[in-house]
Order: sequence, then C-alpha cells, then structure tokens
Amino acid sequence: MPGRVRPDRVDKTEIRHCDSVVLELITLFLYMVAELSALQQIINVLTGLKGLPAVIVECAVTTAYTSLGGFRISFVTDNIQGAMVIGLVILAVITVGVQTHIEKSLVESSGLLKPSLLGWQLIYILPVAVLTNDFFISGFWMRTFASKTDKDLIIGTSIATVAVTFILGLVGVAGLLAAWTGAWPGNPPQNGDIAFFLLVEQLPSWVVGVVLVMVVSLSTAAFDSFQSAMVSTGSNDIFRNKLNLWWIRLAVVLIIFPVVVVALKSPDILQVYLISDLVSASSIPVLVIGLSDACYWWRGFEVVIGGLGGLLTVFVFGTVYFGNAHEGAYLLLLENGLYADDWSAFGAFVAAPVGGLLWGGGAFALRVGFQWIQAKRKGDRFDAFDRPHPLSTQPPPCNSGAVSFDEEPEEPEEPEEPEVRVAPTNISRQKGKFF
Repeated sequence: MPGRVRPDRVDKTEIRHCDSVVLELITLFLYMVAELSALQQIINVLTGLKGLPAVIVECAVTTAYTSLGGFRISFVTDNIQGAMVIGLVILAVITVGVQTHIEKSLVESSGLLKPSLLGWQLIYILPVAVLTNDFFISGFWMRTFASKTDKDLIIGTSIATVAVTFILGLVGVAGLLAAWTGAWPGNPPQNGDIAFFLLVEQLPSWVVGVVLVMVVSLSTAAFDSFQSAMVSTGSNDIFRNKLNLWWIRLAVVLIIFPVVVVALKSPDILQVYLISDLVSASSIPVLVIGLSDACYWWRGFEVVIGGLGGLLTVFVFGTVYFGNAHEGAYLLLLENGLYADDWSAFGAFVAAPVGGLLWGGGAFALRVGFQWIQAKRKGDRFDAFDRPHPLSTQPPPCNSGAVSFDEEPEEPEEPEEPEVRVAPTNISRQKGKFF
C-alpha cells in the first residue's frame, strides 16, 4: 500500500483493542495451522511416514532462531524461500515434462476443461478472499514499512506479483496433470490441495527427496514469518511495547501447542484459509471506509459492529438457504469447502461484505442518533459531523529523531533525499475516536 495511510481516521491503530488486533491474531493463528497441516500431509504423501515429528522439529527450530534473530532473520529466510521456490519450479517443470504420461481418456472424462459453476463463482470469490485477507497479514504490513521508499516498495511488489502469478500458473497446471495422469484423486482419495505432490510422488525417488527438502525449507521460512508477525502484533498493538519482548515470545511459544493440535486434526488446508478469508471479508469493507478523507465521520464502533454483523449475515443466509440453523452455523466454518456444487460458498462471500456494510451503516445511524439525542438532552452542540482538525502532513527528515509537530520544518539546504517510509503511529498526534 504505497503512500501514507491516514492516521487520524479509522485505521488499525485506532481499533486495535476492539477488532483489528483480534482479527490479525486469528488470521495468523489460522495461517500457522494451515502451514503445519500442509507440511504433515506432504510428509505423509511423499514418504508414507507420520508428519508429527517433522512438525515438532520445524516449530522448535523456527522458535529458536526467531527468538535470537528477531524479524531480521525472517528477511534472510525469505530470500532462501525465494531461491527454493525458483529451484522447485525449475526441477518440477523439467522432471514432470520428461517423466509424466498423460492418459488422453482422462482428459475428457475429468471435465476440467469444461466451464463449470465453480469456475464462474471463483472469479468473484478468490479476489474478495485474497484481497481482504491480506489486510490482516502483519508480515505484509511490516515489509511495507520496512521498505526505504515508496519507489522501492512499488518495485518489490511488482516483481513479486509477476513471479507469484507465474508460479501459481505452473502449480495450477500441475493440478490438471495430476488428474490427467491418474495421480489424483488417488487411492484412497486425497484432497485436491495436495494434487501437485501426488504428481511428484510418481517421479524418481531422488526428485522426491529434493522436493521434500525444498518443501520443508519453504514451510520453515513461511512459519517463522508468522511467528515474527505474531510477536510484533502482541508487543506493539496489544502491550504498546511496555512488556518485555521475551514474555511475548513465550506467549507465542505457548500458542504453538494448540496450533499443532488443530493442524493435526484439520486435514483440509483450504477450509482453514476459507474461514480466515470469510472473517476478513466481513470486516475489511467497513474498515477501509474510514481511510477515506470524505468519510471522516466514520468510527471504530461501525467497524466492530459491521464486522460482527457480516458474520451474522452469513449465518442468516445459511439458515435460509439450507432451511435450518445447524447448516447455517456450519456455513460459517465452510464445512463443504468450495466444491459443494451449489451457491452456499458464493453466497457466504457475498453476504459477508454486504452484510458488514449494512450493519456498519445501521451502527452509524444508531450512533449518530444517540449522540443527537444526548446533545439535545444536555443542551450541548451536536458535533458528530464536525471535521477533525487537520494534521501535519510534513514527513520527518531522513535522519531525524523524534518528530515535532509544533515547529515549522526548516528549509532543506541540500537536495531532498527520497522520503523514508514511517509507520502511521509515528506521524499522528491525534487518536481517532471509537464512538
């Protein structure tokens, strides 16, 4: 998100104790669950062994070096992760192209090249799910503010966008090849989210070994980022950097235990991600309204009510669609995933943002009405629509220490250097209102 975020309105710092931090931690928890669940499934598919020992070792190793190296070590592992991804893609493309044999009869019978209801639904579901969920991935925000300038951020995100698009395309084609070679669904049938590794399983053993090493490295690099993000969120957003960092790290270590338990009992990785996506889809639309200058009257109260109301709307939709409250509650967990061949998942991802906006609008009307009645009863001035005082937009100098808002900035004697990115909490002297 290049450019400055408006710190004086509804942003993540304003509602940190009510909605944003809770959603961030839930999202990170679910992503950690999905990462470990994927690892243990891949170990089981490629080696036939149980994945629990590998999961325990990964948790111990990442906890050790992130505690010693902090978030900086996560940047190092990200570079390793990028190299591993490139190596995995090159190796997979070459070996799959040489070793796999497509059965033409399966191409037609699979029906994967024909238009389907799910395919059209995903045109809407995937952009909404991915875009809204990325708002609550603390690792993305930390990397955003770690970039030196907006230009560096734009260059980095552009390169990543091209690379990720290319890699996802290849992985998606691997799923098709797995179905057309008979590797998927397998016997017994396996989930489609590991179709790529079912295809790899048919390759020579040395290829399987190399892929396994790369997968563990990728999983480790991703898991340590989630740990670092959780430590950062707890330290900065919850305790405002007033609690010793080692206590925060200890708390994250304790959280890993339920993460491992849930990961071993949650074989469907896609469902874990979908739950996180549904939560963010209900909350983000009402949150981003407050980032607009035109909506200066929006408050954290509307964001909280809108986010919870969006989830309630999903429950109501599910109850009406399936005809009973039990199935409506299950829709919140997306028990049927995306492959139910009906409109339940699509309806859930429509109900979440639309319901959130409607509930947020209702909460806004309720708050303004309450403040108007209070003003009339007490004889005070009704100020719910008063525009807040303008804040200084002058960024701090590149080599400055504390930022002063009471003094006029001096004219630079030398040509200006590129603007250094700073977190919004450092440029705001006015806290937003919750109600």
